[in-house]
Amino acid sequence: MKFTASRFRIVAAALSLIVGAIAADDAAAKVFDPQTFTLANGLQVVVVENHRAPVVTHMVWYKAGAADEKAGKTGIAHFLEHLMFKGTKTVPPGVFSTEVARIGGDENAFTSYDYTAFFQSVAVQRLEDVMRLEADRMVNLVLTDKEVLPERNVILEERRQRIDNEPGSQLGEMMRASLFLNHPYRMPIIGWEREMRELTTADALEWYGRWYAPNNAILIIAGDVTAEQVRPLAEKYYGVIPARTVPERIRPLEPAQFAPRRVVLESTKVQQGQWSRQYQAPGYRLGPKEDAYALELLAEIMGGSTSSRLYRRLVVDDRVASGAGAYFDADNYDLSIFGFYAVPPSGDGAAKVEPVIDEEIARLLSAGVTEEELAAAKKSLLSDAIKARDGLAAPARIIGAGLSTGSTIEDIEAWPDRINAVTVAQVKAAAEHVLQINYSVTGILLPKREGQ
Repeated sequence: MKFTASRFRIVAAALSLIVGAIAADDAAAKVFDPQTFTLANGLQVVVVENHRAPVVTHMVWYKAGAADEKAGKTGIAHFLEHLMFKGTKTVPPGVFSTEVARIGGDENAFTSYDYTAFFQSVAVQRLEDVMRLEADRMVNLVLTDKEVLPERNVILEERRQRIDNEPGSQLGEMMRASLFLNHPYRMPIIGWEREMRELTTADALEWYGRWYAPNNAILIIAGDVTAEQVRPLAEKYYGVIPARTVPERIRPLEPAQFAPRRVVLESTKVQQGQWSRQYQAPGYRLGPKEDAYALELLAEIMGGSTSSRLYRRLVVDDRVASGAGAYFDADNYDLSIFGFYAVPPSGDGAAKVEPVIDEEIARLLSAGVTEEELAAAKKSLLSDAIKARDGLAAPARIIGAGLSTGSTIEDIEAWPDRINAVTVAQVKAAAEHVLQINYSVTGILLPKREGQ
């Protein structure tokens, strides 16, 4: 089973915080200190050295995701992710995964709105094996109805299990469709069921031919290797693949909005109610970039831990929720989302939660945050920095997500300085810019008794 996009975005959001976690007295230090070069065919190669163990993570990122799909073809990006495991001219269906397992590795893939990525983790002496396999399916994928149509049933079943039978996921899908009125971020990554049923082999091959090219990809290798060791292998396996013309990513913009939206879902499958609110927000590429860094810290101050404003007010003081928090993920090619959530202790307690959160938002917009809160938020992010620096998967995923959505290596490496430079005035300005009720959607999940 492939790594799901929604789960990956939770990981990515958490890891994006970690990138910023470099101590103030170490502000000039590198985050990952990667080496990068570009092949003649346009493939960007990034190497992150980590010599603690003789293993490597090998990832290929394509700068194409669900938000690049044509109208009426929702789900094709995720569908092709599945089909990439079906075989090539020289590797029969199923052999890719069997071969990775045979050499003691593990592998998976994920699709987001803005990118699709494939990865393997193997012993360093097996790096050439996975580079050969991955480069082969970049250009030699073979698809017929025999492989495609059964896999279409697989993704339909995945939708039934993860969306249609999960009220929380259904609410999230409806909230996103309400938050974005015009932008393709309003569509589900997995696709609308009716459109998924109509996806064909020709659709998959068209998507593959449109986006899967070396000049639209990033190769990231993290682990017990150097750039000098990687370069000849990259030239041997990826460098021989011809570049192709790739379309520009042109997406519709959001119109002005004049009213808040509200989505309420009642279901007999719900045992525990939920309350959430999402706002359109700038990211690292689209919108005021300084706001993005301030919003990372604002999410921590408002709801990043048990000492945050929302948790203390809703859970500890007023006892109207058993959990509460805030989140923000700026690694989108276009707009991002800033959100709040709370879990009422009783199934129908959402009515008590919302006015309290509204009060806290009003207090924030009126008085801003304190120097002490900002310093604590920065310190909180700092404490997890070493987790990102020491791992293999985290650096590769953070760098891949950043490069796929318009950031540069320099942007990623400069994260510590930019986070440490954020002021209380910038946090307040970002809150005023983003927390506008007309650019929001509030979602409420409620239990429903049988027979109602």
